[in-house]
Amino acid sequence: MIKKDTLTMSIEEIKRLQIVNKVLDKRIKQKDAAEILDLSERQIRRLVRSRKGKGEKGLIHGLRGKESKRKLSSEKKDLIIDKCAELYKGFGPTLAQEKLEERDKIKISRESLRQILLEVGLWEISRKSKMHRHWRERKLYFGEMVQSDGSRHKWFEDRGPEAALMGYIDDAKSEVFCEFHEYEGTIPAMKSFKGYIKKYGIPMSVYVDKHSESSPKKWTL
Repeated sequence: MIKKDTLTMSIEEIKRLQIVNKVLDKRIKQKDAAEILDLSERQIRRLVRSRKGKGEKGLIHGLRGKESKRKLSSEKKDLIIDKCAELYKGFGPTLAQEKLEERDKIKISRESLRQILLEVGLWEISRKSKMHRHWRERKLYFGEMVQSDGSRHKWFEDRGPEAALMGYIDDAKSEVFCEFHEYEGTIPAMKSFKGYIKKYGIPMSVYVDKHSESSPKKWTL
């Protein structure tokens, strides 16, 4: 009897795989991938090499079971909160991050700092002011916007044909919903979106990747 390998992925691993695939396809840069996954660029380069050399298994198991070296200690987190509450109150994540690094020699990613500031109520996203920045801030609430993307790949390795993974990621909470289809296109996009609605309800808007075969780029419901 032939023993078959089973590839089991967590939600975070699916997200990581999608982002690394986008790096390989040159759809996003490594520094952007690092920001999205809250990893260092060195870790992203390691994941890309692992994905090229060992496939999905190498990528999925590369960091499984290993605690992130960038995980904040409770002492460091408390220090950051104190600094932002006393010295940088009202500062946005970008400016606060710069001051923490310049004046206090404390290094932290902008996204991690943003999550901390939101968590303790030291910062809110302003709906009135439009800040000119390359990186778009995430939505505040679940269901405000869902990002939709498709990725055609040999997900089952040699156990089956290529398939398109139609994925939906909530912009605020990173909740992931995925379905496999024979190809990436409008019909699979509609069918998978119907599956998403049955599970989570209708989102306020859906943002479609600019390289996706389905259109339009942004659906507002």
